[in-house]
Amino acid sequence: MKFLRYGAAGKERPGLLDSTGRVRDLSAHIPDLAGEALSPESLVRLAALDPASLPLVAGVPQQDLRLGPCVGQVGKFICIGLNYADHAAETGADIPSEPVIFGKWTSAIIGPDDDIQIPRGSLKTDWEVELGVVIGKGGSYIDEDDALSHVAGYCVINDISEREYQLERAGTWDKGKGCDTFGPLGPWLVTPEEVGDLDNLHMWLDVDGHRYQDGTTATMVYKVPHLISYCSRFMSLHPGDVISTGTPPGVGLGQKPPVYLKGGETMRLGIEGLGVQTQRVRGALE
Repeated sequence: MKFLRYGAAGKERPGLLDSTGRVRDLSAHIPDLAGEALSPESLVRLAALDPASLPLVAGVPQQDLRLGPCVGQVGKFICIGLNYADHAAETGADIPSEPVIFGKWTSAIIGPDDDIQIPRGSLKTDWEVELGVVIGKGGSYIDEDDALSHVAGYCVINDISEREYQLERAGTWDKGKGCDTFGPLGPWLVTPEEVGDLDNLHMWLDVDGHRYQDGTTATMVYKVPHLISYCSRFMSLHPGDVISTGTPPGVGLGQKPPVYLKGGETMRLGIEGLGVQTQRVRGALE
């Protein structure tokens, strides 16, 4: 199934995408696509619903119907760095001996087609298409063999990054990762049975029609089960937590010379089976 959240920012309602590409409202069944609504038991109940019995929402999603972040009330937005061998190579970094974990602040989260705001003083705002994993069943010290049973679904993430803040401003990576609007999620939360081969999904990102990223999850160093298990050693995972699993090559930092967002560009990105995002970039705040 493809779940979603629709409506004005901050007032989104839960829904699902039916077989005709229209949105059906789930408000009578769950208050939001968040927390315990993402549990395995809840998803089984929602899967048993007949979409045709649900209220039809006016408008076409991502045209005249805004979609919000595909998960609400996110508790933790966990990210994995340098997790694609070919991306590590383009940045001149060694493949990490174990996963690199950093955080994006939840205030960075926006809808899949909302505008990106370059922060004040930014010189090096960059892009990263990433596979997002949304936790449905919480836990700590999760066994790797059981890790996928903790997944509610998958989504597209654009891990927007300010490279000067991240790498040159005397701090952890978090400083350049969590600015407002730096975390578009969606359009859909796609349940695992619809995703196909998790280890060979095509991923891409264009800026103003030029394809910069064109990769696949096949070059991911640490796979999704390992990442879930590994993260759960350092924190309890809860329903609605999001793990962003790294990016393939083609980021602005890796271009020769580097290319960064200045404002006025349009980014379009997607992952096979998980949908497409489109974002307009607004210039830096003065």
